[in-house]
Amino acid sequence: MRRDPATGAPDFFSFARDYLHVYMPRVRALSPKTIEAYRISLECFLGYLAEAEHTGREHVSFDHFDRQHLKAWLAWMTEQRHYTPRTVALRLSAVKAFLAYAAQEEITLVALSQAARALKTPAQPRKPVDYLTAPETRAILAAHTGNTPKSRRNRMLLILLYDTAARVSEITGLTLQDLSLTEPGHLTLTGKGNKTRVVPLTGKTIGHLRIYLAEFHDNAAQLPATRPLFYSPHRGQPAALSADTVSAILKEAARAARETCPSIPASIHCHLLRKTKAMDLYQQGIPLPVIMRLLGHENASTTSAFYANPRELHQTGEKSQVA
Repeated sequence: MRRDPATGAPDFFSFARDYLHVYMPRVRALSPKTIEAYRISLECFLGYLAEAEHTGREHVSFDHFDRQHLKAWLAWMTEQRHYTPRTVALRLSAVKAFLAYAAQEEITLVALSQAARALKTPAQPRKPVDYLTAPETRAILAAHTGNTPKSRRNRMLLILLYDTAARVSEITGLTLQDLSLTEPGHLTLTGKGNKTRVVPLTGKTIGHLRIYLAEFHDNAAQLPATRPLFYSPHRGQPAALSADTVSAILKEAARAARETCPSIPASIHCHLLRKTKAMDLYQQGIPLPVIMRLLGHENASTTSAFYANPRELHQTGEKSQVA
């Protein structure tokens, strides 16, 4: 039942249950972690109502989601809970998204959603974008010297991770059927929400991949299409690498590369290569919508927030032509 049996008003908890357990996982196909973040945001608002307004859960209704309550909630998160501006913004964004869903389901809630949508959180100081310089990137990609099969695999993995600006999960999930080296060469990446996108490959990377395939996937046309592109042998069979393994490969490369390039950050992670590739493209004048598609961002604001206002246009006075 989506309405309160006593008042006939839309029932908040019925809508919240459908939103978290039906709409988000089944319709939007969002990850459990994303859904949990939205649940926590709604719980945060209920916590405010209980603590500051002395409103028990059994009395919560959509009437409590008006601008007055939401504005007081924003102040409570900042002044009482001392949440960072980023956390406050995320909490409000989640509640706005829930109200937008409720308004689509129930016309009487449209005005409530529109009023909430106009609320703004305090401006956040923009954190400079972290990315590697061209010498740092080159040193890391060349750190695995290729003296052993494992080293050659690791070098190819990092080159591809940089060249495609892929997420780690997208790289570890690659199979032979996702790779096309005929002109124009490209990869098919499967990202968040099981959504796929096609990413072009540079000619230099295609050359590296041909050599890699000849060694690690000899006679690839006769192999199973679902064979992992990057793997470790396990009981005689190729097993896909884990995200932790890829992270360890990058950190090992960074440690070796610091001998010749000491400016490489002490704390390095795979997402830094993704940011670096995106920043390199931005510095080369590639339009943000193109970078957005490469990264698999659904919202252009996500891309522009990260890459349109960098710490400096480039750190070393040169554009990073790496791959």
